[in-house]
Amino acid sequence: MWLSLPEAQNTMSTTEKGDCLDARPDFGKMPPGPTPQVAPQVPASEVNGGSDSDQYRYSMKYANIGQCIIINNKNFDKETGMSTRNGTDVDAGLAMKTFRELGYNIKVFTDLKVAKIEEELTKASKADHSMSASFVCVVLSHGEENMVYGTDGLVELQKLTSLFRGDRCATLVGKPKLFFIQACRGTELDDGVEADSVADASPTRIPVEADFLYAYSTAPGYYAWRNKDNGSWFIQALCCMLGKYGKELEILQVMTRVNNMVALNFQSSSDRPGLDDKKQIPCIVSMLTKELYFSR
Repeated sequence: MWLSLPEAQNTMSTTEKGDCLDARPDFGKMPPGPTPQVAPQVPASEVNGGSDSDQYRYSMKYANIGQCIIINNKNFDKETGMSTRNGTDVDAGLAMKTFRELGYNIKVFTDLKVAKIEEELTKASKADHSMSASFVCVVLSHGEENMVYGTDGLVELQKLTSLFRGDRCATLVGKPKLFFIQACRGTELDDGVEADSVADASPTRIPVEADFLYAYSTAPGYYAWRNKDNGSWFIQALCCMLGKYGKELEILQVMTRVNNMVALNFQSSSDRPGLDDKKQIPCIVSMLTKELYFSR
């Protein structure tokens, strides 16, 4: 499902050829994101999976690898000014197949309003994950910096991800919580550039923000690209690399290969002024405290 660079140039476009931005059609300026919050700490006695013989590797020795929630927003209320996200169903299908093959239990939600997104993720955060090794959430939507769209408006990403913090979701404490977010993060376009070819003792407390990984489709402030026929560049690369290396390499090694594929194998082709020959680079933010391998 992924494209080589020559194929991408021949098939990708923002309008007629298929590529589009997960942002407002008028490419207007976006509001500033929320102010970061200072997080308290929680006792290490609440950490699950502490018996893992390798202190630098997450334990997968649970009854199941975990749940994967996919939120696929395609159609938006007229009042939002957001266009239909053609190609997102391809992304949802790829993500469903990829994470199911890794062993996750999949739940897919389509065209959720903000309140429903909050409801479903709150329900997931309150579920009993004591028999699960991890948690995954894939969000496919329009977005702005630090925010994503429900079908009826914006919601802060931090409001959603914070539901799974250590002080709010006890059965996922000490376990990896992975968020993959396909959405724009601003209004900038990437023109690209030509390049020549110790301690042994266990901690007594851990931060509530620990053990998260946020994989964004694009760098802060930039648009993200999506092809109406093949899906978004980021999800294509993510599913390709997880399919090839998900049970072999550590997650950050996999994500580095995702970055490589998006950076080198994709380039926009558009008839719209200013949108041709653009590039994209995903952004990986890790608060993981151990190495994560999906193999069990």
